[in-house]
Order: sequence, then structure tokens, then C-alpha cells
Amino acid sequence: MRVSPILLSLAVLTAAPGAAAQAAPSPPPQEARHDHPSLVDRPHTVAEVEAGIITLPSAPISPSSQGLPTPLGTVGNGDTTYQAGVHLLYRATGDWAFGAGALFAPRPTTSPTNGGASNLPRSHTRNYLFLGGEMRYYPLRSRWFEGWFGASAGALVIADRFYTASAPEVPSILGSNEVNVSTEGFALGAQIGGDYLINNSLVIGLVLRADEWLLPSQTIFLTQTSPCDPIGDCRTLTGTVAAFDIGLTFGYRIPL
Repeated sequence: MRVSPILLSLAVLTAAPGAAAQAAPSPPPQEARHDHPSLVDRPHTVAEVEAGIITLPSAPISPSSQGLPTPLGTVGNGDTTYQAGVHLLYRATGDWAFGAGALFAPRPTTSPTNGGASNLPRSHTRNYLFLGGEMRYYPLRSRWFEGWFGASAGALVIADRFYTASAPEVPSILGSNEVNVSTEGFALGAQIGGDYLINNSLVIGLVLRADEWLLPSQTIFLTQTSPCDPIGDCRTLTGTVAAFDIGLTFGYRIPL
């Protein structure tokens, strides 16, 4: 039986598309697109270290020591000193982060003063320590940059240290040349910042804060007594005190 050349040509043309479709590999599935172009768009934690400056505009440590001397000039009019800190944040979504942090003054300002009722020549140092929680909201997000604002609240401890260098050295069992007067209070603050994402893990940023410190008066509420030491060294910060700080941050992101 002879097959017509026309029918043979039609059979070949009909079978060719099906064979080509079987031979061609299927294209890879298209990757899901993220709604936000951030490098890290899944739950993760962020560990940050911070270094900066804190200033109390209305609370100099002494009339003769106001502001922080720098190569570019004096910063601030009140007590201004260096500040360092650490933060640990959990970022459940791309928009919100919650965590805790600690801020302290590693090199507090030291100023000469006359101590209390004894009028002894002494040096005065004021230390700051903040421990509390914070939250951040990220309204501005791009692939390499994020802008945020937030709030913080927590406990505040201020230590006024008075040291008498001219006093004779005695055994420690008899006392010390240093006197500490502690002040415990509460701090509420607002903060704003921006982060630059170096890669999926590393980030650097800038943060600005404005805090309101709520501190007790010179009289202890429960006992109605003074917290001053026996020679008259008292708290140097009471009531409501405003504090402002600026810091550079370096963070490491750990995806979960």
C-alpha cells in the first residue's frame, strides 16, 4: 500500500509540535515577590551597640563646668558627656520592632567642688544609667535604607560621686575618701533614626532622642528624711530634667 506524499507531510507537521513541547524543559517557577524591598523581610533579631553624646541643657554639673569640650568647640551648656549603650530588638514584621536597651556614661564629667557643710575641696562626678524597653515603627523602607521613630521608657539611676583627694589614707575598714549619693527615677522618651543596610546581616545607623527624667525631690517620701550624706553631700538632680542625646549605632541582624 502506497502512502500519499501529501498525507505523509501532514503527519510529520502534526507530530513535530508535540515532540518539541515534550523535549523543551519547563521554565522554573517565578519567585514570589515581596511587598517590601527590604533586604531582611522576615522575623529576626537585631543586636546593636551605640556610641554618642548626651546633654542635660538645664543641669550643669557645676557653674565652672558646662558643656563637652571637643576639637570643634564646646557641645551644650549643661552637663554634656559621652554615652554608650547596647540594644536587643525583636522585629516580628517589617514595620514594628520591640526590645530593650541599656545606656550609660563611660566617661562622666568631673568637676572640682566644695563638698557639703564641711566645705572640703573635692571632685564631683555624675554617672547616668538607663535600663528599659523601647519600640520602633518603620514607615520608610527601601532596599538599602530604613527610617523609623519610636518611644522608650524605663528605670534611671544617677550616682553623684564626691571624692576628697586631700584626705589622709586610712584602712578601708575605717572608711573611704569617696561618697556616693544615689538617685533613682523614671525616664520617658521619644526617638527617631535611620539605618543603612550594608548587607543582610550588618547595619549602621543614626539615632536622636529626647527624654524626660522624672526624679524624686531632696526628701525621701516614705520617711520624710534627706538622702544627703552626713557631711551634707546631696542629690544634684531632682524633679523633672530634660535630656537629649545623639548616637551612632552598629547592628547585627540574626534571621529566625
